[in-house]
Amino acid sequence: MIVLDSGIGNYVLSEGRKYSFFGGNNYLGLANHPYLKEAVIKAVEKYGVNFSASRCTTGTSDIHIELEKQLSIFKGKQDTVVFASGYQGNGILLEILKGNYSTVLADHHAHPSITSGIPRDVSIMTYNHCDHDHLEYLLSKHNILKPLIITDGVFALTGEIAPLDKIYPVVKKFNGLLVVDDAHSTGILGNTGKGTPEHFNLPDDGNIFQTETMSKALGSYGGFISGNKPLMELIRRNSTTYKASTSLPPPVVAAGIASLKIIGENPALRIQLLEKAGRLRKEISMLGYRTSGDGTPIIPIILSTMDKAKKLSLFLKKNGIIIPFMNYPSTHKLHMIRITVTTCHTDDQIETLLSTLKKSRINGTDQSQ
Repeated sequence: MIVLDSGIGNYVLSEGRKYSFFGGNNYLGLANHPYLKEAVIKAVEKYGVNFSASRCTTGTSDIHIELEKQLSIFKGKQDTVVFASGYQGNGILLEILKGNYSTVLADHHAHPSITSGIPRDVSIMTYNHCDHDHLEYLLSKHNILKPLIITDGVFALTGEIAPLDKIYPVVKKFNGLLVVDDAHSTGILGNTGKGTPEHFNLPDDGNIFQTETMSKALGSYGGFISGNKPLMELIRRNSTTYKASTSLPPPVVAAGIASLKIIGENPALRIQLLEKAGRLRKEISMLGYRTSGDGTPIIPIILSTMDKAKKLSLFLKKNGIIIPFMNYPSTHKLHMIRITVTTCHTDDQIETLLSTLKKSRINGTDQSQ
């Protein structure tokens, strides 16, 4: 476990030492942005640190309503519901949609929030990772009526983008529902940062749903679902998780509103991030490392054993760079360190990272074969 002594940015302090930081999910560099800090301070001064109640009792404030309004504008939807954590989103949505589907088909490498969010009394199947042909085979073989297909938009460990352009036609063919966990896509993918469906230019289909978070590209915290007003009202009225949870604290809400303003006024942030990540991924591949994914700021380095992955992470740390070994709950049988690129990283940092990785290759620290 890495213990930080500072906020996160392109550099961090850990145990009194300064490191170049390529961990976490602060893709747009907003988590420590001065504008967000100023908004948070003002919110604490006005509201304190906690509303100490659920949204349906006395926990709703004017800034909660404003955040939901701004998220709806950002997403181009009628309404939005925010809640305590992005992890809760899949459970909330699948609870509310229950009755509209008979069977859930999830990507085999789906995030734990997906698998744990599926109601216990619902039939579950998994299809091969990112494999729309296998998905179609299962739907046909089992003659599934009213299926719900759920997948990560961007897979958190590997940076792979789910092929929604191929999955969506299968969903349509079988009159199903499509749920996309876009935690690692929101604010990053698509012409305006709306996420994976926008990235693939999918239509504004009422049978496509997204669960999302503010804790990554948006630099704040908390989950949200955007959609039409009837669906949002169903969540507010019927979701036990939503109704029984304490509302988001004022500093978090204020940070979310501030981050949306920055993203709206600076679309180039997203473009610059993906260009920077694309260049780094190309250079890492040229060094002979195995990686995966494309078009996202997540760049894993995949090694043949856990020991080699741990050694590479330790070697980088000894050389002043934090890139964590990923000991993360997943069905992936991969041993990796996970590089996260952010808008804050400088060209010098990236060159230092590449030269250190090259040194590791020469020294044999990371040999994957």
